[in-house]
Amino acid sequence: MKRQGLKINAICLLGMFACTTPACKKLIEVGEPINTLTTSEIFSSDATATAAMAGVYSTMINGSTTAISAFYTMFSAGFTTSLAGRSADELYSLSLIQNGTPDVYRTNKLTALNADGTIWSSAYDIIYKANSVIEGIQASASPALHDQVRKKLTGQAKFIRAFCYFYLTNFYGDVPMALTVDFNRTANMSRTPQKNVYQQIVTDLKDAQAALAEDYTEGNGERTIPNKWAAALMLARVYLYTGDYGNASAQAGSIIANTTLFGLETNLNQVFSSGSKEAVWQLKPTNEDIQLKNATPEGYSFSPSTLDHHGTVSIGLTNELLSAFEPDDQRRLNWVDSTDYPNANPNTYTYYPNKYTIGRANGSIGAPSPQYYIVLRLAEAYLIRAEADANGAPGGASAAIDDVNTIRHRAGLPDLDANLDQGQLTKAIAKERQVEFFAEWGHRWFDLKRTGQANTVLSVITAKQPWLGEGQLLYPIPVAEIKADHFLIQNPGY
Repeated sequence: MKRQGLKINAICLLGMFACTTPACKKLIEVGEPINTLTTSEIFSSDATATAAMAGVYSTMINGSTTAISAFYTMFSAGFTTSLAGRSADELYSLSLIQNGTPDVYRTNKLTALNADGTIWSSAYDIIYKANSVIEGIQASASPALHDQVRKKLTGQAKFIRAFCYFYLTNFYGDVPMALTVDFNRTANMSRTPQKNVYQQIVTDLKDAQAALAEDYTEGNGERTIPNKWAAALMLARVYLYTGDYGNASAQAGSIIANTTLFGLETNLNQVFSSGSKEAVWQLKPTNEDIQLKNATPEGYSFSPSTLDHHGTVSIGLTNELLSAFEPDDQRRLNWVDSTDYPNANPNTYTYYPNKYTIGRANGSIGAPSPQYYIVLRLAEAYLIRAEADANGAPGGASAAIDDVNTIRHRAGLPDLDANLDQGQLTKAIAKERQVEFFAEWGHRWFDLKRTGQANTVLSVITAKQPWLGEGQLLYPIPVAEIKADHFLIQNPGY
């Protein structure tokens, strides 16, 4: 959590100021007390308050300085995928291998000193921005800030706050629950038990669900502003994680039933496109950064330097992941690519994620971005409902198998055996999640932990020997935070 007043930066008042950086060309501080002139001006009208919230989304995907650095400075621009994928059994850092630097995430050899604090700091930065919007709107007496706009922007900010806390608690366990910008209340906070963190997440998401739009008119048809269906999918995920299977199934089912807005893309290469009907919520990257061009930060960071199968890559897919695909799985064909780097040997390939196909070699500055960064998508609703139904929700095992088969059909795979027992069905769903959501927002890492399979699966991987135990399943709280707040206690084992 940011100390020293928790100063917020990079709230963009888009459309009001000339821009000077590709990510957000004019930045405004909103970290002053709610009753200051600066804050009152920001939340004085529908346009300025909406622009302030737009700045939160921009920071999440484009960072607060240059967009090219967003991958390494924001949990929400690809860094979650990278760290969690390496902590699990999906990814390894080829660039670290080439540099002779230990990959403490891939090997699960974290310490309080070698762990990166970006997940923590950037998530709390976004939380502070969301709290600033919530409290700024509440404090504003301006008649030019209308009730309908107040409601929807507060709902969006609560959704973002819940989203950030979901990732914080899944990386760190118990975390401080900051629900205000008041430094006197946030400067020295203890850790909130994860159960209570989840309760607050559910409260925020329910508030958001009631306040947000039913469609995508807020984003002019683009799926870049979370609506009630994004809140429903996050609620379904949280209910699944906390064992509330009935509500998980119901929330996921509500999205699946909305066939007007949502549908699985039959062409796997369209799933991550800017116009994907499968998208529930996307973050829109800038197309003006001279290096990033019109790629997503994750697409740029995972992609090869050339497209001739000889280019350099920084991230590789593990053998554990590659062996999880069944023969003829079209996800393997469409979402995985290879290069003979670093050996220049036609018989030795490095495989890398290829869900985002616009990257270092084929980006175009100023051109429309053909791919936006998918945060939430329909396939997750199917697999959430399947897992919930398999665990006692009203649909039961038969409905669970039908949902899994829907995802398998899209991947070109045959139906599951209709007579799977409970254990077999549970494994089949876990396997489907592994190959559907690989290299995507840490799904595999969180799945292994929440289902109690992490120790069993990870402890036998050669790269992780000697296995240091379950203490590595939570990241250490950044040392600087422990020093700044004596009420914070480090996670066990660090």
